[in-house]
Amino acid sequence: MCGIFGTINYEYPIDKSFIFNGLLHRGPDEQGHYSANNVNLYHTRLAIQDLSITGQQPMEYNGLVIVFNGEIYNHMELRRKYGLKASSNSDTLTILMMFELMGMNMLDEFDGMFAFALYDTVKCRIYLARDRAGKKPLYVYHKARIFVFSSELNVLYKKCRPEIDYSSIAEYLYVGHHYRKATPYLLVNELENGHYLKINTQTGVYDDVCWFKMEEYYKTERQTNYADAVTQLDQILKNAVKCRIDSSDLDVGSFLSGGIDSGLITAMAAQQTSKLKTFTVKMPGLFDESALAGKVAQRYATDHTIVEIDFSDLNNDIEKIIVNHGEPNSDNSAIPSYYVAKEAKKHITVVLNGDGADELFGGYRRYVPFRHVDFFNPNQFSRVCSRILTRILPIANHKQSNYNYFYRLLQFASYSDLIKIYCSASSDLFVGFEDVFIEKPKMNLISSDLERINNYSISPLKKLLLMDFDSMLFSRLLTKMDIATMANSLEGRSPFLSKEMLEFAPGLPDSYKIKNLQTKDILRTLSKKYLPQVLIDQPKRGFEIPLKNWVDKELKDIIQAYLMAPDNLYSKILKKDFILNLIDRKVKISDERRAKILFCVFSLEVWHKHL
Repeated sequence: MCGIFGTINYEYPIDKSFIFNGLLHRGPDEQGHYSANNVNLYHTRLAIQDLSITGQQPMEYNGLVIVFNGEIYNHMELRRKYGLKASSNSDTLTILMMFELMGMNMLDEFDGMFAFALYDTVKCRIYLARDRAGKKPLYVYHKARIFVFSSELNVLYKKCRPEIDYSSIAEYLYVGHHYRKATPYLLVNELENGHYLKINTQTGVYDDVCWFKMEEYYKTERQTNYADAVTQLDQILKNAVKCRIDSSDLDVGSFLSGGIDSGLITAMAAQQTSKLKTFTVKMPGLFDESALAGKVAQRYATDHTIVEIDFSDLNNDIEKIIVNHGEPNSDNSAIPSYYVAKEAKKHITVVLNGDGADELFGGYRRYVPFRHVDFFNPNQFSRVCSRILTRILPIANHKQSNYNYFYRLLQFASYSDLIKIYCSASSDLFVGFEDVFIEKPKMNLISSDLERINNYSISPLKKLLLMDFDSMLFSRLLTKMDIATMANSLEGRSPFLSKEMLEFAPGLPDSYKIKNLQTKDILRTLSKKYLPQVLIDQPKRGFEIPLKNWVDKELKDIIQAYLMAPDNLYSKILKKDFILNLIDRKVKISDERRAKILFCVFSLEVWHKHL
């Protein structure tokens, strides 16, 4: 895990220490710089594999130069497969040897998480690439022949000073995150997962190549009986866990919540390594799952740490947590993620997590209705009836209640617009309040993607899972975890996002994922082999927090100070009276949704103030 930065045809002077200091938390162990012609490459290293000098970057090999962030877990297997020999065990060197052998076709062979810039000095080409899921970030500023790229937006902004994209900000507020390649800036895009840029360093001409399409795996259903599918899932996940432990020269730990995803990862990891270090967040009240996590830790005799968070310092930390992202971030689970990563770093440098399981296997309750009803193509009668009921029924205020579940079903069914249906089923922020926008969200890219996916001959559940993989997981959840871990110089690894798992899970029949009203059925079946029964029937929670209480208590003063400030940004995009009425509870809306909207706008203001 590292930080990378680079420029092409950038004629302004750059102080190396500025780049290194800006990315130091991503790579505190070593820093390196390469410069030739019109290309500059910078690297900050968090040493995890091949700790010797042979792993240093930028790395040069036969006219190729690379700066690489991530891990290729199967790189030694690839060396054996293709007869590649070298004195160093560096996976970075393996990338260079593979490129020399087969060019960018090598990406199809990699099982890993990565973002890299590879410079072919002979052909004057630079390749910027990201992994299948988009675990490792990469942002690109492009103007005429100039390219500047970085692992993080904060450094990129300070160097290039791009202007704010108000249309993109409006979309962030509506969707809850910057969708796909969008960022809050003009001229800056995030390189999408499963994509690479091929840039001619002399002319500035480039191609954006999609090398991995998740949708292709959703279009083909596996003809596998249930028992065999469970056995295959078991083997694939065990192998993914093993690879992510074996490819580290340092101890590997595991985040452990009270759910089955991290429980399975922990159980399999504990069988691979002695005295596995595990970490659980303990919070007061309804959201505490530390007791359930403790049962897994006890079963596998892990070296267990409970991170007790009373959030007494939240007022002091909240701005820093948000600013770390370099863009507005409405995902409030970034808060406990930051705290648990901070504590874990005191003990380890590499940690496993359960990211991706929910989006691959149907872990959220909102997936259940899409298993049984095609909400993407509702009929007129159901829309009218649902719309009437949502207007006359009381607002649902308890997130985990059955009434809330029923109420949200009615919301899904009341819309005919694909964007409203999807956003209501996911972030659930401003759907139904479109008239409060001064700067109207254009939503061109997400609208195009929804229409394209809705036309596929796949089930409604598969459509939603595919959209969440490309939207919620890529644009929101993986970003959150990368920032939370790397802010603390900690590397997070996600076995559920292995190459083999991404090729296996999408093709499973819907009934293997959602059985009647049960989410993640096949994972729950596998869990019976590894976990205490009390965990297996638990609903999905994850790192949830008491956001409603925070907005009205712990964070009330700081949120209102930002939102009521005379120089705020949001009032250029939203009607300010709506937000003020929301604060004063004059808007008919659930407490949970009110809190989410206020936090979403608050995050925007914190980001903007600290530019």
